[in-house]
Amino acid sequence: MKAKNVLITGASRGIGRACAKAFAAAGCNVILNCLRSLDALREAEQEAAAFGVRTLAIRADVGNYEETAAMFKRIERELGPVDILVNNAGISYVGLFTDMTSEDWNRILSTNLSSVFHCCRLALPHMISEKSGAVINISSVWGVSGASCEAAYSATKGGVNALTQALAKELAPSHIRVNAIACGAVDTDMNRCFSEEELAALKEEIPAGRMAEPEEVADLAVDLTFHHPYLTGQIIQLDGGWV
Repeated sequence: MKAKNVLITGASRGIGRACAKAFAAAGCNVILNCLRSLDALREAEQEAAAFGVRTLAIRADVGNYEETAAMFKRIERELGPVDILVNNAGISYVGLFTDMTSEDWNRILSTNLSSVFHCCRLALPHMISEKSGAVINISSVWGVSGASCEAAYSATKGGVNALTQALAKELAPSHIRVNAIACGAVDTDMNRCFSEEELAALKEEIPAGRMAEPEEVADLAVDLTFHHPYLTGQIIQLDGGWV
């Protein structure tokens, strides 16, 4: 069988980087995307290429439609169409809602939510024509319940969850599955803003007693992609029983 092409946004570190390795280990050609951390992205690409698959690293702002469209043209030119899409690009904003500027709001909205629209809009025509494909959206438990001092982040992830459910219904007749992984606390750079004391207190709140590893999210993403053909439109909480 021809190897599937998987596009992973925000792939230079954390969950995205773990997903790149996991999908490469599963035999997929991997397209890795990020906006700024090019050196880290190339390192992640080398890790994926070690599994003997084709890889492609592309810098692009997926919050910008024109840049995203240019990225898809390059992918199709060099590897062919995208068969699997992992929307992982995301940023956080921790602070009082009343301190947030409109620039802050627009930046997190474009990165966390508009990027999902852009990538889905460009990837889906091929999937629909093939009547095959999978979209995995990396979301958050705060998109389910909301978090104090993370109002904008919660709003974007709530939007991702709703979009996941709506697209799943729209695309099911074309045999395309759309699911989201609503992550709890994951041991990534996004949590480096918290002190050791704050992280220790956070772990005490989680029934599992620890944060998730990025590889656990990646393993679930691969499982959702290649198994469970009747499972679609689900927001699967991976949070150690936290929320």
